[in-house]
Amino acid sequence: MRTYTKIRQLLARQPLGETVRVAGWVRTRRDTGGFSFIEVNDGSCLGNLQVIADKRLGNYEAGIKRLTAGCSVEVEGTVQESPARGQAVELVAAEIKVVGWADPETYPLQKKRHSFEFLREIAHLRPRTNALGAVARVRSRLAYAVHAFFQERGFIQVHTPIITTSDCEGAGEMFQISTGQPSGGPGTDFFGRRAGLTVSGQLQAEVYALALGDVYTFGPTFRAENSNTSRHLAEFWMIEPEMAFCDLAGNRRIAEELLKYLLDDILAACAEDMELFDRFIAKGLVERLRSVAGQDFAHITYTEAVEELQHSGRTFDFPVRWGIDLQSEHERYLTDEVYRRPLVVTDYPAAIKPFYMRINDDGRTVAAMDILVPGIGEIVGGSQREERYEVLERRMQEAGIDLDDYRWYLDLRRYGTVPHAGFGLGFERLVQFVSGMANIREVIPFPRTPGFAPC
Repeated sequence: MRTYTKIRQLLARQPLGETVRVAGWVRTRRDTGGFSFIEVNDGSCLGNLQVIADKRLGNYEAGIKRLTAGCSVEVEGTVQESPARGQAVELVAAEIKVVGWADPETYPLQKKRHSFEFLREIAHLRPRTNALGAVARVRSRLAYAVHAFFQERGFIQVHTPIITTSDCEGAGEMFQISTGQPSGGPGTDFFGRRAGLTVSGQLQAEVYALALGDVYTFGPTFRAENSNTSRHLAEFWMIEPEMAFCDLAGNRRIAEELLKYLLDDILAACAEDMELFDRFIAKGLVERLRSVAGQDFAHITYTEAVEELQHSGRTFDFPVRWGIDLQSEHERYLTDEVYRRPLVVTDYPAAIKPFYMRINDDGRTVAAMDILVPGIGEIVGGSQREERYEVLERRMQEAGIDLDDYRWYLDLRRYGTVPHAGFGLGFERLVQFVSGMANIREVIPFPRTPGFAPC
């Protein structure tokens, strides 16, 4: 196996005079004065490497001069200082091997800007573009930083099941797993009972939090919601920490620390990609993220939020009254126009929140929180969990939940119950916020939405 130098490492280290091997895909080629100038990108960074090919190379006429966008090549050559503007080094090729051709008549990615709508139709090729390649690198770094944050604080990762018999949110939007498996005969459930794809790993994470202390899960979740908005996906990833001996205040602190940690990390580690987003996707993005990372979050209760909206003088598509679930337009107004910074809203009406959230002393609100950020709205949702057996049992009965199906969950309150709390951070919402992308379908490699599942 040949060893290749990543272009990102080469551009950063600039090893002048050294012989290196690189491999990647051609972005452009131009010929002048017996030379060809080939822009090669290997996906490791936004920047291309300029390769200088002399006409004296053995395959110059038969190979190099036929190179077009999309062709794959292996190049061996010497690194030298580049006289051209915008690049520190270039590679003078001693050998260029064409690995794969790309038909210029049919290759859909040319040297022009393509709409994101068009790129969704060619999901198998869109990572080769500057913007979607940058999203992939930023997404990867954010995932790394998520694990680093929790591991540095002593959290234990738990792999919660993708196939579940528990509807955490109680909204009935689970993808049901087919019945009638051959191994069990017609009409027999494979798992012996009805099961579906998980909408959250929270309930199972509570099991481990009440044994190990602080845990987190980070994995795919699914929702069979017939929604085609720019904020929703049928398959998405969730970061869900769960902390034992923790109340709502501690929950909020960890969530704020996590968001700030992730923003600081991505601004430092992916500066080049973030500059691209700032220039072409969302002007002022980098400064906005720095501002979020560097200031305290605002904090109001749900009741105060409703009063703020009612006295705003605004006419909203969804009229505001106490007891409604805040809509995106309400959240955006509060974060973008009133507070102009991240906002934590707490103490929501119990009637609009799931059964597992702890009832406050007023009997009508729960110890819940949402963190809203400018430009996106809700990015974190969490709560202190109901640790009191009798209260939880009553809440489940009021919600029409079959207690036998959740006996294991109630057992956690029978045997050594403790206050505990957790939250969910939608990973795609996070990537959308960090990249400035208007549509959430651009921040996941293979978007799944109603009627759309490429690749």
